[in-house]
Order: sequence, then C-alpha cells, then structure tokens
Amino acid sequence: MRNEDDPLFETLRQAMVNLIAAHTKFCADEIQKGRLDERVMAAMGHVPRHEFVPLELKELAYENMPLPIGCGKTISQPFMVALMTDLLEIREQDKVLEVGTGLGYQTAILAELAGKVFTIEIIEELASDAERRLGKRGYKNIRFRVGDGSRGWVEHAPYDKIMVTAAPELVPPTLLEQLGPGGRIVIPAGTEEMQQLLLVTKDEDGKVATREIIPVRFSKLEMTH
Repeated sequence: MRNEDDPLFETLRQAMVNLIAAHTKFCADEIQKGRLDERVMAAMGHVPRHEFVPLELKELAYENMPLPIGCGKTISQPFMVALMTDLLEIREQDKVLEVGTGLGYQTAILAELAGKVFTIEIIEELASDAERRLGKRGYKNIRFRVGDGSRGWVEHAPYDKIMVTAAPELVPPTLLEQLGPGGRIVIPAGTEEMQQLLLVTKDEDGKVATREIIPVRFSKLEMTH
C-alpha cells in the first residue's frame, strides 16, 4: 500500500520506530530478546498511526503512550503493539483472529503481516469507525464482526494466531479451542490491579503452555452474558 503522507508524520513515525527499538533493548532481559522481527518493525514504520486516533490527538499519535479513542477505550502504546505482534510470529499465510478492534491500528499492523485477519469489536460505534478507517487505507484481507470477542469467531476457526487487546481475568477457553495446532495467542490477563501479558502456545498434539512476558495494564475485556 502506498503511503502518501505528511512528511512531518513520516519523520515522527521513524522516530517512534527508533524508540521502540531502544525500548526493546532496555527490556531485553524481561522479554528475552533484544530486537523485534524486521517485518514487524517495517509494518510499524509503514502504518500511519495518526489515521487511527481521534482528530484532536493526531499530534500525539507517535508518542510512546496509550491514547483515548472514545467509549472508555484506548489505543495501546506503540511499543506494546510491536511487542505483542512480534510474539505472535505471524507468517504471510497465517489466519489471525483479533479480539478488540478499537479504531483499527493493531488490525492494520496484523493485516500488513498476515494472509487474513478476522477482527471482532463489542462496541458497534468503534467497529464501524475502524472499518471506515481501514477501508480508506485499502486493506482487502480484513473481515469485521460486532460482538463478544471472548467467544471467538467459530465459523472461520481454527486460527494460526490470536491477538487479544483487552484483558479477561483468565484466558477464555473458547479462544483456546479455536486456536489451531502450532498456534499462538498473545493476551493480557488478570485483575484490574494485576495483569500479565501472556504468550499461550499450542503444540501439534494440542498441548497448551503459557509464559508470562511482562506486567501490563489493559482495559477489561467486555463480555456478554
């Protein structure tokens, strides 16, 4: 996709990518790596984050911090987006499920790297706004759904990778069921006061293993009952 961009935003985005690289080195012991995958860094350098935040926050789009996007939700800080994407180890042919579309920034990063992205957002207002923003960028490999992401999207399962951008207390069993053999889930989980970013892997025999990466703070994953 062509990036017809304001040169200022291009400069700010490159500075953001450099900051992500520095932050990765700083956290190397915790995250067990000193650099992130080149494809992930290229996607971070390509997708215009300022097009996925409210208009009044465009000037802050490339700061390494979360920003409010309305409806009590936030867009994650760029380092967290890059780290979570890196942990998924997305391949070009992968089918990825995203739980929590927000305004679509993380969705765009996933769509740059994967074959197909299925994204679910529980708040209709955000979902339609995200679809408009992503449509404007010309993505053809994204499918949208409004609903409870903790239930996954069974019609398109199994998934190679699953990204969850809000925190349940425990990993939803439905998402584990919809993860294919050899798959990965990256998900924040825990109580509001104590959350961990988790990497959940499923081997070829269906055995599940979980590794804690770093402490995080995400908004709670909303579910319908």
